[in-house]
Amino acid sequence: MDFQEVVRRRRMVRRYSPDAVDPASVDRLLRNAVHAPSAGFSQGWAFLVLDRPADVARFWEATTPPARAARPDAWLRGMRTAPVVVVPLSSRDVYLARYAEADKGWADRDEARWAVPYWHVDTGMASLLILQTAMDEGLGACFFGVPPGRHDALRAAFGIPADHTPVGAITVGHPAAAEQGRGSAGTRRRRPVEEVVHRGHWSG
Repeated sequence: MDFQEVVRRRRMVRRYSPDAVDPASVDRLLRNAVHAPSAGFSQGWAFLVLDRPADVARFWEATTPPARAARPDAWLRGMRTAPVVVVPLSSRDVYLARYAEADKGWADRDEARWAVPYWHVDTGMASLLILQTAMDEGLGACFFGVPPGRHDALRAAFGIPADHTPVGAITVGHPAAAEQGRGSAGTRRRRPVEEVVHRGHWSG
């Protein structure tokens, strides 16, 4: 698929068909993800891939608050139809260690040196590559957040080390036929370039 078409057509998919996802497609998502930029080429990311039904079910059990699990809404019911879940994780410690090396020289490893937490930013860029690659593979995908109060349960369920933080999760699968036009993008306008770009000086 042409790159511009990938960008134009990419959207969040919240309901999936029962069709299986080719493992080769999942592998391509991950190969492309690790080509994302990272500060100092730190590459302080990791990806938990869940593509077996029992593991996917365990993900939802770990990340869904009990009250919501008891009465799942349409969003949750739809998302649970995804056959694959990828959890992108970032490691602050990898970045602090990388910038303490001789060519960077921040030996104190002071987090205050960082204007923003680039470990999260870079993992977000890797996540976007997963979303774009899914589109190119003819798949659907959706990036969403893991509730803060469920991080410990997610770590316990899958043995995630304490120095890695889930920046979200990505469902992957073939879009359900009824998924066309759903979601916020179907009811809200896309802000035009002229409204969000400021050239030379902030205006408007």
